[in-house]
Amino acid sequence: AAGVPGRAVVEPLGSRFQHLLAATTSSNLADGVLQVGVPLLALTLTRSPLEIAAASAAATLPWLLLSLPVGVAVDRFDRVRLLAGATALRVATLVGATAAAVTGVLSMPVLLALLLVLGVAEVVADSSSGALVPSVTPRSRLNAANSRLLGAQQLANAFLGGPAAGLLLGLGTGWLFGVPAGLCALTLLAVVRGLWGRVAPPVPSSAGADGTGLREGLEFVLRHRVVRPLLLTSTAMNFASSAYFAVFVLWVVGPGSAVGLPAPLFGVLTAILAVGALLGAVVTERLVRRFDEARLIGAALLVQAVLLVLPVVLPTVPALVVMGFFIGFANMVGNVVSRSLRQRLIPDRLLGRVGGASTLLAYGAMPLGALTGGAVGGAFGLPAVFVGAAAVSTAMVVWTLLSVNRVTIEQAEREAADR
Repeated sequence: AAGVPGRAVVEPLGSRFQHLLAATTSSNLADGVLQVGVPLLALTLTRSPLEIAAASAAATLPWLLLSLPVGVAVDRFDRVRLLAGATALRVATLVGATAAAVTGVLSMPVLLALLLVLGVAEVVADSSSGALVPSVTPRSRLNAANSRLLGAQQLANAFLGGPAAGLLLGLGTGWLFGVPAGLCALTLLAVVRGLWGRVAPPVPSSAGADGTGLREGLEFVLRHRVVRPLLLTSTAMNFASSAYFAVFVLWVVGPGSAVGLPAPLFGVLTAILAVGALLGAVVTERLVRRFDEARLIGAALLVQAVLLVLPVVLPTVPALVVMGFFIGFANMVGNVVSRSLRQRLIPDRLLGRVGGASTLLAYGAMPLGALTGGAVGGAFGLPAVFVGAAAVSTAMVVWTLLSVNRVTIEQAEREAADR
């Protein structure tokens, strides 16, 4: 059909994207329940900063160990099948966790083992679904698609899942794992019904059979004029924020904490973050049309870095609300812009390998950061963790602002077009 004169025709996102969006939403609702509920559950088992941080480390350790081989697998095998298999593993693990909770055998070692298996499934699922986006989305709508995906993630993960965690934990530990198991089952249904057999698998390749695929992904990342500084900054900030948030619950929740927030209200903080993130998802496409991409990314990162110190200076609920809202907004804007930029600059045949190399560094830093936060918090106090995280993040943001600008992005886009 002809478009309105003088107005560009907007391509529809399509039914395949809508099914991916539905799968992402239900999966992240489960994630939200677990991300808030598990630290609260751990608080009932221990008050040790290092042991609390170990739960965060166990959930993210697979990113460090498996990102590269999973990235190669995503480029060699059917991404929809990988996503379905990983989701099925999540369902089975959560059913097992529910059984452990109901029978009273759940302990810190059992919890850590369950989180480790869930982390393995998450690496495969997230890597596969991320690589699927360009295959189910018109290239001209990548910003819109990523805005919707990240917005749905925040809505389900933080706005709905986080507050629900306290309620479910109050009903019983079994509910904390049983409800996410059901949500992941819905994710599996959306993948099988909407994507199975409807997305072309990647072009067969021998990449990775002798390790060359792993090296190719790393080499592409480390040589790229735009991807490299963005990734290294993301890695450092993930390390810092993981150290920060691994022990954040000890600073905020309970009568012995600095803030003294009741445990059931901890999830409300994630809802505040989600409100900011949803606003960011709504306005990002307009911001990209109006402002320079590099400056948007830099400003978003800087806001997040500076606000990390606020709860130390003002350990109050209003300060936490302000921090959560603006970090949520800035994080969403920065993620949408940088993700869309990477998808434009990275060839489709390398998306899995480059994604694997990127997540090895950026996500692999998370368990190391979490354990560092626990160790530093136990030895020097929680404020040392928070101030140190803010300082590291701010320094890396300044470097990014000096390294990435409109000129470097335009040069990288020309190079990508020539490949």
